[in-house]
Amino acid sequence: MKKILRFFTMIIILFLLVARHAPAETYGRPGYHDGSLTHAGMARTYRLYIPTIYVVQKPKSVPLVIVLHGGGGNAKNAARVTGFSQKANTEGFIVAYPDGTSWIGRNIFLTWNSGNCCGYALENNIDDVGFIKALIEKLEKELPIDPKRIYVTGISNGAMMSYRLACELSDKIAAIGPVAGALNVKDCNPAYPVSVVIFHGKFDDHVRYNGGKSLKMADNHDRTDTPVSYAVSFWTKNDQCSATPEREEKGRLVKELYTGGLSGTEVLLYTIMDGGHAWPGGKKLGYIGADEPIYGVSATDLIWEFFKNHPKP
Repeated sequence: MKKILRFFTMIIILFLLVARHAPAETYGRPGYHDGSLTHAGMARTYRLYIPTIYVVQKPKSVPLVIVLHGGGGNAKNAARVTGFSQKANTEGFIVAYPDGTSWIGRNIFLTWNSGNCCGYALENNIDDVGFIKALIEKLEKELPIDPKRIYVTGISNGAMMSYRLACELSDKIAAIGPVAGALNVKDCNPAYPVSVVIFHGKFDDHVRYNGGKSLKMADNHDRTDTPVSYAVSFWTKNDQCSATPEREEKGRLVKELYTGGLSGTEVLLYTIMDGGHAWPGGKKLGYIGADEPIYGVSATDLIWEFFKNHPKP
């Protein structure tokens, strides 16, 4: 009798241990799920996209792509502009679209505190790095997120925020994909190498390719952006990549790849010769004066291709 009791006791203990460490099954259907968490005394919101392939196959681990909206946008806008949810359906990764903050308190005019930009988030020194870290940790508890395959991309203010996250959360983030943003973080000291793929249009007057003052300032804070060359130089040195890139010109696109970095990291720059302040191959940003995206080039496809080839070691 004692042996039987001991056996069942062991079974119960094992069950509890497994249940404790297994991710919660809170996403039983594919599609969008709206969520929230409290960080630094604020209710923060996000939109999650679960692809059908995840629900059907139930993989043991899955990549996470975090997509950051531009200044004045929101999670829904980021999904619409980038089309990352459609890409997730074919590739099987999970997408998180977090919301920034706004003085209005609703999901409009949202911004990120990316260093020297933008709006409410900058003025109030909102801890967006802490929010994204808390979001990652929450999703890791709820879903079988692969800790070696966590990626961040974004446009404009969201791209600037992706740079800041790479600076401060390099222990969690494998690669970033900033589009039409500048590396404006004063003290960027990543603890680990991070792979970087950059998209920037030569005719971007909002965040200029060669840096300097914006010609179409949407934010009321005076700022000077660093040039794209600064971001490339910083990350190639940080990752210890080759000094000379492999260069390829294809129509309106110039590709420069810096290889041989620490832990297999690489830095890749796509210059869109006739591109403005937009997501290549995506939808137009939803504000007055936004540039038209170019077509024939899909930033979403190329970013995901780069991400899936650059996990953490």
